[in-house]
Amino acid sequence: MNQKKVAVIFGGRSGEHVVSLRSSASIMEAIDREDYEIIPVGITREGTWITGPDAWLSLWENRLPGEAYRTVLLTDPNNPGLLVQSDQSPTEWHFQSIDLAFPVLHGTYGEDGTVQGLLEMAGIPYVGSGVLASSVAMDKVFMKVLFREHGLPVAPYLYFYRWQWNNREDYWKNQVISKLGFPCFVKPANLGSSVGITKVRASEDFSTAIEEALLYDDKVIVEEFLEGREIECSVLGDIEPEASRPGEVVPCNEFYDYRAKYIDDRSELVIPVELGERLENIIKEYSIKAFKAVEASGLARVDFFVNPGAGLVKVIEINTIPGFTSISMYPKLWEASGVKYEQVVRRLLELAETRFQRRRSLMVTPPE
Repeated sequence: MNQKKVAVIFGGRSGEHVVSLRSSASIMEAIDREDYEIIPVGITREGTWITGPDAWLSLWENRLPGEAYRTVLLTDPNNPGLLVQSDQSPTEWHFQSIDLAFPVLHGTYGEDGTVQGLLEMAGIPYVGSGVLASSVAMDKVFMKVLFREHGLPVAPYLYFYRWQWNNREDYWKNQVISKLGFPCFVKPANLGSSVGITKVRASEDFSTAIEEALLYDDKVIVEEFLEGREIECSVLGDIEPEASRPGEVVPCNEFYDYRAKYIDDRSELVIPVELGERLENIIKEYSIKAFKAVEASGLARVDFFVNPGAGLVKVIEINTIPGFTSISMYPKLWEASGVKYEQVVRRLLELAETRFQRRRSLMVTPPE
């Protein structure tokens, strides 16, 4: 049996550590063991890499039980793989080859181009977007700049950095009042899963929301509040991506925050959502356009605010490593579009190898 060795990378240093563990568990269960051997690779909250049969459990229980060993990724494209510490001696290491990687790292230090760059240096094909797409899609400001450049409708916004806020709080409050008004949304510019996001209803609550966002990033984005329905659409592919049928999030809280996504079980996912043929086609068109705008690859989920009565469609963001549990929106939308979870996982692994081979064929040795 000629299995390909797939390093499924999970955990990580972001606030979405637990979400990553849940997504990776579903993915590892769905990978076809006849064609692929899974090499679990966990990253602790402190950034230590571990591998072994108990790597996932060690992160879930926040300890090192059983067979979980320290490891490092070799950045040598001639020997793609890991060095794994021996369980007998901390000075002894053995080599573990890797054929391709499936990063399941949500948020910073994983979805933002950092791990993608490491895998590029190591010469390992990997699932998902490259360094550029990952980094600009993680930054909500640069993402919106690219969306606007490609003619996509985005909500009015402004942004500023920690040092700008510290020096001119009153100025930025007045900017929000005059340009966006209240209520508005305050968000860390680089994070996911709605961590650090606050819906601000009045000016007296604005400073508290900014301080909350600054716990997670040096840059804050403030977006105009939009009345509408939260619609999401999944994209799969590379050069010619395809969009799924859209779905709707009906949050149990005032908006789809972290608690509504992962703690409370009262939020409702309407999959697929009936928007009418014209509006559904617009959502699909904008999703593919957003995917191409950031030069994404493999997978992404695009989020919208839609007000059918007012004819309003705004692109909110694109997520290049969306939640991937068996009940997450990304795979459920594909299931509603006729593609099963296991088929999506296999397709992503195939796309990773195809993209790698295409890019490698373009590499030439420069003249001396």
